[in-house]
Amino acid sequence: MTVSMSYRLSISRLLSGSGFIATVLCASPTAMASENIMGTLQVHGFLSQAWIVSEDNDFFGPSSEHGGSFQYTEIGANASLRPHRDVLLAAQVLGRQAGDTSEEGPVLDYGVIDYQMVSNRHRTIGFQAGRFKNPFGFYNQTRDVAFTRPSILLPQSIYFDRTRSLGLAGDGVSVYHEERFPGGTLRTQIGYGAAQADDDLRQTLRLDAVAGSLDPADSAIGQVRYDHASGNFVAALSVGHAKAEFDSSENTISDGTFRFNPWVLSFQYNQELWSLTMEYALRNSSLSGFDNPRFNYDVTGESWYLQYARRFHEDWQWLVRYDSLVSNRSDPDGTDYQASGAGPAHTQFAKDVTLGLQWTPHPQLMLAAEYHNVDGTGWLPIQDNPDPQDTERYWQMLLFQLSLRF
Repeated sequence: MTVSMSYRLSISRLLSGSGFIATVLCASPTAMASENIMGTLQVHGFLSQAWIVSEDNDFFGPSSEHGGSFQYTEIGANASLRPHRDVLLAAQVLGRQAGDTSEEGPVLDYGVIDYQMVSNRHRTIGFQAGRFKNPFGFYNQTRDVAFTRPSILLPQSIYFDRTRSLGLAGDGVSVYHEERFPGGTLRTQIGYGAAQADDDLRQTLRLDAVAGSLDPADSAIGQVRYDHASGNFVAALSVGHAKAEFDSSENTISDGTFRFNPWVLSFQYNQELWSLTMEYALRNSSLSGFDNPRFNYDVTGESWYLQYARRFHEDWQWLVRYDSLVSNRSDPDGTDYQASGAGPAHTQFAKDVTLGLQWTPHPQLMLAAEYHNVDGTGWLPIQDNPDPQDTERYWQMLLFQLSLRF
């Protein structure tokens, strides 16, 4: 059995993003036999610090106040070890501050045992057990590492930061398959386990004021992806089902169930100096089972973005993107939502025009700047803006970021 040089689908991307692709991932069995296990150890890390200045609304800290916010920091370290030519152990610890949306202290970002049952020049079949990154869209599996993102912030209509924990990773098992053809590569990954349902989800669902616990339940996610002509054209379909149970501690409120079912279509066309990316999502979410009807809902939201990135002068890249979010397709402008007394209409949508610039003077150093002009607050973190009545529909934001990897 040979070690696949083109797979380790999520692990190789994570390792390459924070340092270099671990040489052990593409070593031959003969070379591996001559090394001891500790000789396969790879350790890498990354650090990013951002400064955010916004108008009226806050994002990741008091960004609208004088001086802006420095409360967007990402620091992580990962390690991989190969005890056998077909087995890879890999884990990453992440410390992240993003205003009030993040957990305190470092957390396990991912930690898996990866075993390849079949690996040859035609196909690869394997599985991962542990905490695996969800194969969701183009960027979810590497979203923590600034060097793997096309911009400081990913499109918030698809890659929510205010409910980041829900889509980030799952605890369970993941099976993957790669089939290589003369013209391209077909990849499939399916994961089953428990989604993460941290405080950011509970706050966004407005259940933080109710005594009780929100616990993850059985969830599943899958992705089919096709890379044509060595990545010249890439298409993917991602489907997920996440579930969490709310166990109420109050006699006046019953227990309830949260469900989230997203579908994401992803397309990308790549040339030597430019890339065009588009993703479209339908997101059904619901709360049910509560005896108080104000907690129950069942809506289908719609998201999409179109992004153009251009590389120039070898180490520079600029980007322009239009990003659209509608929380409820049946009420796209939030009129019915506001009429019901639930809150301002502009909390139900967001239209974002983004301009970005990245400079990478060294493979381990990147500087980035980004401007957002936003109509709506549909993806604005509730944790930083607890009273929707105090938010403004039209707002702007400027971000600067310094990123290192080693």
